[in-house]
Amino acid sequence: MGSNKVKVKIYGQEYTVSGDQPDAHIIKVAAHVDSKMHEIERFVTSGQISTIAVLAAVNVADDYYSLKNTILEIKKEKEHLEKDVKHFQKMWEDAKRSFLQYKEDAQTASQNKDTLKAMLIERDKEIEKLKAEFEEAEQKGKKDAEADIRRLLDKLKDVENNYFDLQMENVQLKSEVERLKR
Repeated sequence: MGSNKVKVKIYGQEYTVSGDQPDAHIIKVAAHVDSKMHEIERFVTSGQISTIAVLAAVNVADDYYSLKNTILEIKKEKEHLEKDVKHFQKMWEDAKRSFLQYKEDAQTASQNKDTLKAMLIERDKEIEKLKAEFEEAEQKGKKDAEADIRRLLDKLKDVENNYFDLQMENVQLKSEVERLKR
């Protein structure tokens, strides 16, 4: 943009101000200086324009440096906030990774749970089968034991009968021996 020339009125006098800024900006700056001079005029006892102008310039310079310090503080705060943003972005990324890992672990655990559940069902079936086989074997064992007991009781009766017969025979033999001895 080329050099702009603007006519402005400051403290009752007309000036031609030139600058690289747009006309509206130059008029705004001139109005600010005019306002400061009228503001200071109320507090200055001597009506000298040079005193008012110097005090207005000091006042504007004070505003300028105050704003400059404010801008520096804002820049520092901005840098601090940018560091915080980077820190929180890193925390966010870490949290996302942790969440994805958790999700993956949960999916693996769910698959493991399903596998273990299927194995448990198989084991339960095996246990039921073994229980049925055990009950069947127990029933058969009882029947076999009862049959063995009956058979042994029958043998015992036979042995008792044989023993009784032998005793009877023994008694007869003794009687015959006694009879023959006489």
